[in-house]
Order: sequence, then structure tokens, then C-alpha cells
Amino acid sequence: MKFNRTLLAALISAAIVPATALATDGYFSHGYGMRSKGMAGVSAARTDDTFGGANNPAQGVFVGNRVDVGIDWFSPVRSSERSGASIPPLNGKVESDRENFFIPEFGYNRMINPNMSVGLTVYGNGGMNTTYPQGSFQCPTPTGTFQAGNALCGDGKLGVDLTQLIIAPTFAFKVAPNHAIGIAPLLGYQRFKIDGVQLFTQFSGSPSNVSNNDYDSSTGYGARVGYLGRISDMVSIGAAYSTKMKMGKFDKYKGLFAEDGGFDMPENYSIGVMIKATPALTFGMDYKRINYNDVNSVGNPSTNQAPLGASNGPGFGWQNVDVWKFGLEYAVNSALTVRAGYGKSDNPILARDVTFNILAPGVVQDHYTLGFTYALSRTSDITVAYMHAAKQSVSGSSFFNAMIPVPNAGGTETIQMYENSLGIAWGMKL
Repeated sequence: MKFNRTLLAALISAAIVPATALATDGYFSHGYGMRSKGMAGVSAARTDDTFGGANNPAQGVFVGNRVDVGIDWFSPVRSSERSGASIPPLNGKVESDRENFFIPEFGYNRMINPNMSVGLTVYGNGGMNTTYPQGSFQCPTPTGTFQAGNALCGDGKLGVDLTQLIIAPTFAFKVAPNHAIGIAPLLGYQRFKIDGVQLFTQFSGSPSNVSNNDYDSSTGYGARVGYLGRISDMVSIGAAYSTKMKMGKFDKYKGLFAEDGGFDMPENYSIGVMIKATPALTFGMDYKRINYNDVNSVGNPSTNQAPLGASNGPGFGWQNVDVWKFGLEYAVNSALTVRAGYGKSDNPILARDVTFNILAPGVVQDHYTLGFTYALSRTSDITVAYMHAAKQSVSGSSFFNAMIPVPNAGGTETIQMYENSLGIAWGMKL
């Protein structure tokens, strides 16, 4: 059956709608592709979907001719609380009122010959997507009075919106009958805006480029390479490496982000194994490393004593994270396969950086997933995946303790988050 080119174009267009919110493994998704998501993101050695550009580009030569398109409902619940402040009006609690996002996914793979394939994956990252109402906070003024302000004593709503979209063409070829390598150029687009951090302008080298400047965008590039091998009929192994994606600067926010508005996408790599224990039962495991700390605007400590926007200026203080993913799938019959998984991610946020990360509380660590694939025919199927990330919080000394010359002026701040997602995808062998 030939795949209709008009339909392909429509699917690509749908997938290019920017993803808006992810915050599971830091601000990376817990998985790419609905089959992977049902197994907590296990993907480095799998060969049954078309998301090699996001996972392992070597997989394409084992996948065959196929297309996958889907959408994920993602619901992160974020809150921030300040308590124990010796200036009581600074105390308060507020919850982000952005809790529902719809994130598309798209993958396509085509065999050139039995030993070579090309494909396309479109995927997104995000997670710094919060909108906090002003709440009941009262902030001190230079005259000794108090006035209404948001959680960071700025004007109006407080929040950020970060979208990252990656388009990844893939090319894979077999170097031996059961071993392949692949490459995916990564073409990136991102946009960003922030509101309500007017208080930070006094700490910036470019005060007019800190807050409430609407959206700014940038483009950039990187690459992902991978290896996948079928060691036996029972065991497959895979490994992939993605360079840091060099992105253009956010000029409208050069007074906020380190390196005059720099915001590259971090280097990451993964290794994994799939073990077919019986004809029906398969186990999978991945290890992934994301090097957030190597991007100054993300990794610089928020306590750095330099102006915002400088190369060594304050950042979000995110640490590198190690992620472990475990999953299983069981073929109930020829039409139905069920999946389950558990993923454990390090928390990238330290207590010292809690105030900055009110804006981006990516603190969840434990991910529990379920999913299934049901064959609609010999060539098409639907896949459903559910994820719950357990509630996690981090507490630390308030930024206002150092800013206001009153002992324990801002007390302790706590950021908290939990998540749910539910996605559905349609796939077809071409």
C-alpha cells in the first residue's frame, strides 16, 4: 500500500505545532514515541517505532516502512510557597494555573534498500511553562510600606513560557547483518518569554532586557548519532549520543540569561538493552545522562555574584541528571500488547536555587507508566500510554533573606510538582 503524500504532508504540519510543556527528566520528556512512553521511556534498543531522531537514529534500518502520529495530554501541577518569613506579608502560596497542554508527535521511516533507511522525527522539549496569578503576597517598598506583588515581588502575573522544537532527519545503515549505525542532524527552534520578574532588573547588566518583553525566538543545530545491534534472537543493545545544540541568543532577554541571552540545548547520551525473555515477554532498560550544567544560563548557580546576563551571571543552577528507565511489554495475543514501566530521574534543582526555580520547578523524579498497542489491521495500530510522576518538593532559603537586611526576612521557600499524561498514537506500516 502506498502512503498518500498529501496525508504525509498534513501529518508533518500537525507535528510541527510547537510543544509547550514537558518537565519530567528535567525539561526533557520521560520518553519520545508512545510505545516508549508506555515503558517509562525505554528506547535506546527498540526497533518498533519511528522516533529514532529523538532516541537512536540507528533503529530506522530495523523498523521498515512506517509512519507514527499522535498527541499527548500533559498535565503538570506546580506550586510555590513561602513560609516562616520574619516579614509576614511575604508569606504566601500560589499554584500555576496552566495545567493542561497537548503535545503532538510525529515519526516517519522509509527503507531505501534492505540495508539502508531514511526518516524524519519531529519532537519537542519544554517545562519552563508556568503562569502564577499575583496571589496574596505583599512586598515591602523603600518607604517601609507594603504593596501587592507576585511571589517574586514583581508586577502582575508571574511565569515563563519556553518551547523547544527539534526536527531530526535520520539516516541509518547496516554495517553487518544485525548491526547498524545512524545519524540525525538536529535542527532546533525555540521561543521564550517571561513576565513578572521586574524586581530582577536591578541585578542585570541590561535592565530593559529582563522581563515582560513578549516572545523572542532563536534557531540552532546539533547532531545525534547511534548504534543498535541484535546480539541474538533474544537480546538487542543500543547507544546514542547527542551533541549540545548551539542555539542563537534571546536578544530580548540578554539581561536575564547568562552569555547575553544564550540558551543552548544540553548534551545528552543513553545506552539500553531489550531482552526477549519469552516469545511474548520483553524486558527493557535504559540509562540516560543529561548535562544541564554545561549550559551556563541553565547550570550557573543562582547565587553567582555577577550581573544577570553576564557569562558567569546567575542561572537556574540545574545539575546534570542521571536517569534510569525500566519497562516490560507482554504480547497478550496477536492483536494486543500491554506495557508498564518505572523511571527514576535525579532532581536537577538544589536548595540554594529554589527562588529562581519557582519559575521552572522541574523537580519530579519517580515516573510510573502503563500502555498498550492494539492492532486495527495487519498494517495499522493504535497505541495508548499513561504516565504519573509522583509529587516531589524542594525547599530552601528565600532569595529575600540575602536581599533584605532583616534576619530571615523571606523565610523558607518550597517548590512542588506532580504530573499526569495520557497519549494516543496511530501507526501504519507502509
